[in-house]
Amino acid sequence: MISRIYSLKQLEAFVWAVDLGSFRKAAQHLNTTQPNISSRIRKLEKTLDVVLMLRDASSVRLTEHGAEILQRARQVLHEAEGLVEVAKRQDLIEDRLRLGVTELVACTWLHDYLRQLKVEYPAMAVELTVDLSRNLDKELGGNALDLTIQTAPFDTTVEGNISLGKFPYIWVTAGGTDDRDTRFSLQDLKQDIILTPARYTQAFIELMQFAKRHAMPTTKFAPSNSLSSCVQMVLDGMGVALLPKALIKDYLTSGQLQQLDVDWTPSPLSFSARFHSAKAPLFVERAAALASQVVKAHLPTE
Repeated sequence: MISRIYSLKQLEAFVWAVDLGSFRKAAQHLNTTQPNISSRIRKLEKTLDVVLMLRDASSVRLTEHGAEILQRARQVLHEAEGLVEVAKRQDLIEDRLRLGVTELVACTWLHDYLRQLKVEYPAMAVELTVDLSRNLDKELGGNALDLTIQTAPFDTTVEGNISLGKFPYIWVTAGGTDDRDTRFSLQDLKQDIILTPARYTQAFIELMQFAKRHAMPTTKFAPSNSLSSCVQMVLDGMGVALLPKALIKDYLTSGQLQQLDVDWTPSPLSFSARFHSAKAPLFVERAAALASQVVKAHLPTE
C-alpha cells in the first residue's frame, strides 16, 4: 500500500521547508516543532533512499533528486486537497492563509471578504498583514505571504494574478472650509498643505512628476504611510488631501469632507489578488477568486 511508503505530513514538511528556506520556519507554519519537521523529512529520505536537501546552519538547498521529487510532492498534495474539494468538505481544511492587504482594502471591503472566507473555509485560520503594497510585494516574493491584495506596479513576478478593478483618487478638503465650487488647476493648491499617500506609491510619484513638469513647489507636499491619518488631518483642516474615493465616501455623503474639482489626478489604484499558483495550495487560489467576487460590490460606479 502506498500509504505505508510515505505520508502527506512528510511531503508537507518537505515542501514547506523548501518554500520557507528552513526547518524552523516550516515548523512554525505547520504549528509543530523543528524536530518533528526534521524527523518527517529524514523518514521520507530513508524511505525513498535519496538525499532531498543539503542542510546548513541557516538554510536548506535542494539536491537534483530533491528538485524532481519536490514537483511530484506538490502534485500529490494538490490532488489530496482536490479530493476534499470534490467532496465539498472545505470544513476539513485547517490550514493557515497568510494574507497581505493594503490599508485601503482593510478600511473598505476586507471585513466582507473575511466573512465570506469563513463561510467557505470555516476551519481555516487567517494570518493578516496590512502594509504598503511595495512591502507586501517583497513578502510575497520571499514566500512570507500566500496571497496579497495589492496595487500595481509589481516587482515580484507570480503566475497567479487576478485583476480586481480600479479605484480612483480625488482631491478633498474639510466640509464647509472651501468655497471653490468650479474647476481649477492643481497649481491653485500650492499655498495649501497637500496631504498625499506614501512616497513610494504610484500616486505620489506621479504627483512629483507633475510638479517637476510645471515648476510647482513641493515643499508643502506631506506624504503619509497612513491613509487613515490623512483622512483625520484633512478633517481637522490641516490641508487638502489626495485620497482614494472609496476610503472617504461616507465622509463625502455626510458633508464632513467635500470634493474639489481639480484638473489633475493621478492614475487610479489598480488592485490585483496575487499568489504563486505553481506551488500554492488550492485554497489560496480559491481565496483569490473569492476576492474578485466580493470586491465587485465595492467597485466605483460611474
